[in-house]
Amino acid sequence: MPTRRATLPRSALCLAGAALLLPLTACGSGGDEGTTDPKPPEKHAAAETPRPGDQKVTLSWKGEKRVYTVHAPPGYARSEKLPLVIALHPYPADGETMATISGLNAKADKENFLVAYPDGLNSGFNALICCGTEDDIGFVRTLTKRLTGTWNADPARVYATGISNGGDMSYKLAVELPGTFAAIAPVSGGYLGTDAQKASYMPKTPVSVITFIGGLDEHYAGMDTGIATWQKRLSCKPSTPDKLRNSIRKTTAKCRDGSDVVVYRLPKMGHSWPGGAGGSMSDPKAGVDATDLMWEFFKSHTKKAP
Repeated sequence: MPTRRATLPRSALCLAGAALLLPLTACGSGGDEGTTDPKPPEKHAAAETPRPGDQKVTLSWKGEKRVYTVHAPPGYARSEKLPLVIALHPYPADGETMATISGLNAKADKENFLVAYPDGLNSGFNALICCGTEDDIGFVRTLTKRLTGTWNADPARVYATGISNGGDMSYKLAVELPGTFAAIAPVSGGYLGTDAQKASYMPKTPVSVITFIGGLDEHYAGMDTGIATWQKRLSCKPSTPDKLRNSIRKTTAKCRDGSDVVVYRLPKMGHSWPGGAGGSMSDPKAGVDATDLMWEFFKSHTKKAP
């Protein structure tokens, strides 16, 4: 069935088997918690000057030029520890596309938080079923450390979101970067693939989840199965669904480790960002606004001290 996914011509190639959870190894994760990050060259750190507005940062990561853009609200001052949202784009795209789809910059300006938009190498992230073989876990770990250091972001309030390939990546970050994220918000993304099928592949520290999946998305079945698996492994107890407008169903669950899971199932939405600020993957008629809802969810979840 046609979805907005078709507007990103190469993305379907990476995600075609998602709903069936076929064993795909080419884009699988390696689980690199034990690796050591090389130090970024000092010349890049010197060029990074925390200030309000947008700033593109380039660093050398494992022999590759990697880029991310930081958006700081108008009143930003390094003396104040602000929350940080890492926003991950779909495939094929970049951080600028993610900013356009999500409208997170305007939200950050209003609510006073930082947003970082990493660019995937060759327009994608090495997420659970797609796209590439790069050490994107290590890359995100490095930029998170830089943002909590150079930019003084609050380590207790670090969050991740993303759509499609970026949504899949947010699940991977929650599992493979333990102790980093307080909550994630995958949009039209899933806990999918060969790694996710392993019973041991689950967060080792509490990470709360709010997710949005469309009933007209060709990958709906896989994403729905994935979030059910996540909740089963973490011994979460979903509530009876609340019925919202546009026949949207919302479930909430409290998990054994203290984390929360909120799922919005939108039967009339395709592979999109509910609400959305622009671009072909935004759905302003979805019935809810993912950006507003995820920020309210993030605000109520702070990483617990070990």
